[in-house]
Amino acid sequence: MMTKIATLITDMFEDSEFTEPANSYKKEGHEVVTIEKEAGTEIKGKKGEKVTIDKGIDEVKPDEFDALFIPGGFSPDILRADDRFVKFAKAFMDAKKPVFAICHGPQLLITARTLEGRDTTGYKSIHVDLENAGAKLHDKEVVVCQKQLVTSRTPNDLPAFIRESNNLLKQ
Repeated sequence: MMTKIATLITDMFEDSEFTEPANSYKKEGHEVVTIEKEAGTEIKGKKGEKVTIDKGIDEVKPDEFDALFIPGGFSPDILRADDRFVKFAKAFMDAKKPVFAICHGPQLLITARTLEGRDTTGYKSIHVDLENAGAKLHDKEVVVCQKQLVTSRTPNDLPAFIRESNNLLKQ
C-alpha cells in the first residue's frame, strides 16, 4: 500500500535521521513529502546534507497525508516556534495517524501537547521535557505506542526506528 508521508523539516536537521528513514520509506514504495515554510527552499543538515523543500506549510493540510515523520537535530526546536507546524503535528496525533519522531523530533509533539500518557523515548536532553509533558519515558532504542507513535533516541537507533516505522506503515 502506497502511503504519503508528511515530513516536517528545516535547517540544522540531523542528516542521517532524515536521509536513512526517507530512503527506506521510498524504497518500500511510500511518497515522502518535505514541508517547511516555503516550497523550493534549500535547507541544510548539521553535516551538510542539502534538501529542497517540496511544499510550504500553508499549501498542505494534514488530511492529505497518511503519516507524519519528524527527523531530529535542531530542526524540531526551530519548527515548534511556529504555530502552523505545531498544529499540523497535533492533527496527526489527534487523528491517530502514524507519527515517527526520532531524537529531538518529539519536541514538536511536546509543544503540541499530545504526549500525555503516551509511551515515548527521545534524545537524552529532552527526557525531562518528555516527562514534564506527561509522557511515559522509556530509555530504549525504539518505543511504539498504541500502534501509532514510533520514537527513538539517536542515529544509533535508526535500524530499529526504520524497522518499526515500516512495520506500522504495512498495517
